[in-house]
Amino acid sequence: MVAELPDGMNPHVVTEQFEAALCEYTGARFAVSTTSCTMALLLACAYWRGPAHATGSHITIPSHTYVGVPMSIMHAGWRVGFEELIWTGWYSLEPLPVVDSARHFTSGMYVEGVMQCVSFGWSKTLAIGQGGCVLHDNEEADAWLRRARYDGRTAGSDAPPTHLGYHAYMMPRDAAEGLSRLAVLPRHNDPLPNSEYMDLSTLEVFR
Repeated sequence: MVAELPDGMNPHVVTEQFEAALCEYTGARFAVSTTSCTMALLLACAYWRGPAHATGSHITIPSHTYVGVPMSIMHAGWRVGFEELIWTGWYSLEPLPVVDSARHFTSGMYVEGVMQCVSFGWSKTLAIGQGGCVLHDNEEADAWLRRARYDGRTAGSDAPPTHLGYHAYMMPRDAAEGLSRLAVLPRHNDPLPNSEYMDLSTLEVFR
């Protein structure tokens, strides 16, 4: 049997509280939590692929990175290219103002004018188990990202969607776990060492 919430209690408030805490910790104006960093990257790339923002058709990333990154890029409607690049903690998705920061999460990390995508997987600095976030400072993008992650509508709403979206909303229980772990996280955290990533430029699926 599922317990009923008291009248007036909104389970999505804890997600908002977690996002506010992420902003305070990182220095970002906005934090849009998602089901994973992979989905955060997909949403960021999809936003910049929109008619009003498209800057081309091609995004370049390091050839040695997590396999989900080029998949997110391609699912968002872009072509992907690879370059040999030594990176630690984060790298940019050129030419977009988007950063994959899955392996670096620390206080005051936010860089003005970009969308920094972070990860909360078990092996990451803020280890919730799953989840991710887009840190940014773009008010127009914020409205789009929040609807896009919740099937094209406002979180908690059963109203018809206003545009095509994605099923990528962080569940309140995961946000609550993140909020409790963030409260005791050190202010300074070094970048995590890179995994033994395969050379993605050699894979036929990305050609």
